[in-house]
Amino acid sequence: MTGRVVVVTGGGRGIGRAIVAHFAAGGDRVVAVGRGAESLADSAGRAEVCDVTDEACVAALFERIGPVDVLVNNAGVARSSPLRRSTLADWHAQLDVNATGAFLCTRAVLPGMLDRGGGRIVTVASTAGRVGYRYTAGYTASKHAAVGLMRAVAAEVAGTGVTANAVCPAFVRTDMTTESVRRIADRTGRGEAEAEAALAATSPLGRLLEPEEVAFAVAFLAAPEAGVINGQTLVLDGGGIQT
Repeated sequence: MTGRVVVVTGGGRGIGRAIVAHFAAGGDRVVAVGRGAESLADSAGRAEVCDVTDEACVAALFERIGPVDVLVNNAGVARSSPLRRSTLADWHAQLDVNATGAFLCTRAVLPGMLDRGGGRIVTVASTAGRVGYRYTAGYTASKHAAVGLMRAVAAEVAGTGVTANAVCPAFVRTDMTTESVRRIADRTGRGEAEAEAALAATSPLGRLLEPEEVAFAVAFLAAPEAGVINGQTLVLDGGGIQT
């Protein structure tokens, strides 16, 4: 048991819930952060409601929590549409949560980590943070921004005992992916099983990832023994993107 304080944004469902459970099983004191109390009801960790795009809310959250050993920037949203049909509201919504949320939370914990000479910041990005995908301009841009933020932070903290890294999974079996499958089915006339198979086929694995697989990768980068890993994107797609 390490007993570290681990904060996981978007910790109420999908990948976030798996990350919370993984750290809690290892003996860490986990804070699951989400927008709604309902989604956090069954969390394995302490639950905190916070909108990560709200600067004052984020500041108050970390004031309540106190020193943080591991921050996992996992909160995320996704929209898909051809660029010509993409709205400014959708663009802002994705940048606000996926990039600005990670910025606000990272900025909140970093001074304390530097003062204590140690800490881990792991951002859950996406393979969309490494390449471009059709019909995902806002999402892809926001995930590139999240990866860029991570790399800038990593450059600032190099040699301090603090590290910043990201995991970039392909499609994961979550509610968000289920919604993507439904949109594909609605727009193309395919069945949902066929639409899911089309998503799975974009990865060399030929299947969707499981949330627990992403949680393992996050925990690896957050381990005390991972102090020499900094500024890296760990791609989880079975080998499609060469790092």
